[in-house]
Amino acid sequence: MSAEKPARRRDSARSKERLLQAAAELLAERGFERTTVRDIGERAGVDQALIARYFGGKTQLYIAALHAEMGDQAPQDLLHPGRVLDLLDRVQQRGPGPVFQAAVQRPRDAAVQNAAREELQRRLVDPLRERFAAQGLDRPRLRAELATAAFLGVLLGRSAGAFDSLAAADPEELVPLVEQLFGP
Repeated sequence: MSAEKPARRRDSARSKERLLQAAAELLAERGFERTTVRDIGERAGVDQALIARYFGGKTQLYIAALHAEMGDQAPQDLLHPGRVLDLLDRVQQRGPGPVFQAAVQRPRDAAVQNAAREELQRRLVDPLRERFAAQGLDRPRLRAELATAAFLGVLLGRSAGAFDSLAAADPEELVPLVEQLFGP
């Protein structure tokens, strides 16, 4: 009589969640081009073939990870109290994520590029554009894009350590200075 191994029960919801989490972490650390499905599967502790099964492929997993990060939550604009501090803290803890990287790197995959660009617009540019338009400022989109680009420069320069004082500054000390950049 041979002893059969008990069948391992699969938890597809848990596997999908682990893949999303692993993808989000690795994409933030390495970017899209340097992250492999093998790396994602290993980090998630699941078979990398499940990426194709659950998401369709690496590109679709990337897009799912972008959407999962914010969900259906409407983003606040950069001038909303606490928003700048939240983003400074998030980047300090996890590094610049895929949405921020989209502003400085152009992925070869057009779907990835478009998804990251759309999220950048949705999360940062559009809410600020709406605020500027409501204030009656001229060229609200251009103003929002300039403010977003300046803020992304602060985040990236800080995380890269390119500027000593900026990298060493307490996030709470930076908030009023960054907000002054956005003022009309």
